[in-house]
Parts: sequence; C-alpha cells; structure tokens
Amino acid sequence: MTNDVENWLKSQMSYTGKRVLVTGASRGIGRSLAMGFAKAGADLILTARDANALDDAAAEIADLGRNAQKIACDQRDIDQIRKTLGDLGPVDVLVNNAGIEDVRPSADVDEALWDKIVDTNLKGAFFVASVVAAGMAKRGSGAIINIASLTSFVGVPTATPYTASKSGILGVTRALAAEWAPMGIRVNAIAPGYFRTGLTDVFYQDEEWVSEMTGKVPMGRLGKLEDLQGAALFLGAPASAYMTGQCLVVDGGYLASI
Repeated sequence: MTNDVENWLKSQMSYTGKRVLVTGASRGIGRSLAMGFAKAGADLILTARDANALDDAAAEIADLGRNAQKIACDQRDIDQIRKTLGDLGPVDVLVNNAGIEDVRPSADVDEALWDKIVDTNLKGAFFVASVVAAGMAKRGSGAIINIASLTSFVGVPTATPYTASKSGILGVTRALAAEWAPMGIRVNAIAPGYFRTGLTDVFYQDEEWVSEMTGKVPMGRLGKLEDLQGAALFLGAPASAYMTGQCLVVDGGYLASI
C-alpha cells in the first residue's frame, strides 16, 4: 500500500526529467519558486536582466543536484526575448515572474514610469509566454504560471501602473488559457498576498504598517516565500491537468475577508 501511495504521488507531482523556466529568478518570489521546483526534481532555466545576478541561485540549485542554466534577458526588450528564449529546447513549465514596482501618487506618474512598469510586467510577460508556448505547442503539452497580485482584484492607492499591469496579467491568463487549451497548454496564475521581497521591502521597514497588515490577515501572519512553492508545483504538475484559466490566491485569507 505504501508503494502504491508513493507511486501515485510521484505520478501527480514529480518533476524528475522536467525543465522549468523561471523569469526574474535572481531573488524574491522567482528565486524561491525556482528552489521549490529544483527540490521536486526539475532542472531549471533562470533569467534576469543580469546573468551574474543568478550565480547564487544557480549554485544553490546545483547543491540540490539539479542543473541550472542562466540567461540574461531584459523583459522590456521583445527582440531579446525572442533571441534568448526562442530556442531553449523543451520547456515543460514557464513561471512568468519577472516584474517591477514603483509606489508613488498617481499624479506623479509620468509616461516613462508607466511604460517601464507596464512593459515589464504585462507586455514582456505576454511575449515571454508567446515565445515559450511555440515550443510547447509543437510537443502538445506545457504549463504556464503567471504571477499576478492582489492588485489583480483590488485597487491599491499609489500603485496605479502596477495595478494596471497585474490586472492585465489576469486577463491575459484567461485569454491565453482559452486560446491555447486545444494545443495542450494550460495557463494559470498565482496571486501572492503580502510577502517580503525586494519590491516590497520599503513597506516592511515600517513596523506600524507590518502590525496593521498582519492584523488584517485572518491567518494572523504575513506570507513566507516558501508558502508559494506548493501552489506553483501544483499548477505545473499533472495534479492540475484539468485546470486552466484560474488564479490561486495565496494570501492567508486576506482577500476573502475584505
């Protein structure tokens, strides 16, 4: 019986022999998700604007006995996306994570800032998905996991460009899921709640803000990056074979309570 259970679990969640591409993998959510897939047996393809920034993540993955390929790719440069990601060989799972944020009053947002955020988080993510999906379509299978946000569902003051980009990611997820399902490609999303990363560290330096936000989360704590790994592993694995166009909110119950 024990072997039957283990074999079933492996058939549903194992990543042995799989290749997973994670964008924005040098730190934060991207790096943590890359580690989760490596622990599950996957080999990784990691991207960041500076390939040298991926050295530590690649070394940690190597310590787990998995391979990690490093690629420099600026997500705002569509030609670079096509050149660097267009001939990677088989990619079983894409984690479309790379993104930026800049918090300021909307009256202070200029065109350059808008373009920087939206081009990275939305336009770039769409073209990364399009390039990688071409190879998935040839093989008739693949899973794409877009990283959305609570701002995909609610408005956040001083984060208008970011909110626009992440609302768009949710729309892109649903549209691509409907379009690419006949090709065997599933497209889902994860919307993290409050997690401490390089993008959000400015908030976490404010003890009053941390206390206030913690009090709003029904589970009584803010997220740890490891809390996102299970959702990503599930969405990329056969365990979620009949799921597409969905968004898993990982937020300790925050969104459900407001």
